[in-house]
Amino acid sequence: MTGDVLERIAAALERMNPAPAAAPDYAGAEAFVWHVSPDRLEPVAAVNRIPLSLLVGIDRASDILLENTRHFAQGLPANNALLWGSRGMGKSSLVKAVHAEAAATTPELKLVEVLREDLPSIGRLLHLLRAAPCRFILFCDDLSFGHDDSHYKSLKAVLDGGVEGRPDNVIFYATSNRRHLMPRDMIENERSTAINPSEAVEEKVSLSDRFGLWLGFHPCDQDAYLEMIRRYCDAWGVEIDDATLRAEAIEWQQTRGARSGRVAWQYFTDLAARRGVPIRLG
Repeated sequence: MTGDVLERIAAALERMNPAPAAAPDYAGAEAFVWHVSPDRLEPVAAVNRIPLSLLVGIDRASDILLENTRHFAQGLPANNALLWGSRGMGKSSLVKAVHAEAAATTPELKLVEVLREDLPSIGRLLHLLRAAPCRFILFCDDLSFGHDDSHYKSLKAVLDGGVEGRPDNVIFYATSNRRHLMPRDMIENERSTAINPSEAVEEKVSLSDRFGLWLGFHPCDQDAYLEMIRRYCDAWGVEIDDATLRAEAIEWQQTRGARSGRVAWQYFTDLAARRGVPIRLG
């Protein structure tokens, strides 16, 4: 057997049974991204986020998530959280902003982003974090599951913990446009085709029930949309009178056919560029 063949066999075995990830310097960063092949926690030099005070129209969700996060940071009981609802209304921005707010007084609180496609590796990540000296918010953005998608089974290891139980120093926050994480037509198809419809649907839909907190996000009205932009202008020193801002911002939303926090930020980005004002996040 040639050396090349042996190397390919060794590489294949490594992919099937990867070596345990080495613990990073947790004190060297406030956030990490989990990568596989090979397993590693990659530190984030600067988190892409805006301050909590600039998030408009989601005060109730903000208060609840911040309180839950502070409880967790202090070693008190806390719930996994599912932030669901309208696109572009600040779900992922809230998670990152709340982490920054809580970590300001508890720097041992770290944020770890996990991509949906890497959920099957979550058990290895939990094993690594279990022995770490910090507390971790696992964050999965835009979480959802489609037809014949079995990744949701891996997520149960985080939410329920299996035999070992979820590590005390880990909590899970996810954002999704879907309240039950599954497409409506998928749920209806299960009901219409399964031998036992209720059991077929229950296995998938009950996943969202494992989140202790459900925080809903809904479309904003025009006043909230304009207030978002005004707060951005004040925070970054972009000068514009109210009448001009209102006219331009409304025209911008009409061309987009939508009104949301994301659209407000996109208009502000354009406005700041036209005014020659740089925007720095983090």
